[in-house]
Amino acid sequence: MLGADTVVAVGRRILGKAASAEEARGHLETLSGRRHRVLTAVHVVDPLGGDHSRLVATIVMFKRLEPAEIEDYLSHDEWRGKAGSYAIQGRAAALVRWLSGSYSNVVGLPLYETKALLSGAGWRGCRP
Repeated sequence: MLGADTVVAVGRRILGKAASAEEARGHLETLSGRRHRVLTAVHVVDPLGGDHSRLVATIVMFKRLEPAEIEDYLSHDEWRGKAGSYAIQGRAAALVRWLSGSYSNVVGLPLYETKALLSGAGWRGCRP
């Protein structure tokens, strides 16, 4: 069994999934021109019931966002259901100046690390 969840952290503040466009606007305003961390916890229960976990962190830097850019992004609804109110695999890719770490982690599941965790837990077909 595999489970994972992702949050965005700016300093000590955690940006989860926004419940409204107004909350999403606040997230994007907070991220504008700043570095933040995308943190995904991955947990695997192996066939014998053993637990295996990994926390993956990626640092992302957004460009300084103009109010019109934020409004345009919000109008496409990509923010819905996304930690930090953005989807790097969509329109938000144009908002990212740089990142350090796992791109797939920012998408929502760190693939390299998940495969290694599954392999280490004994799942067949997941050999590195």
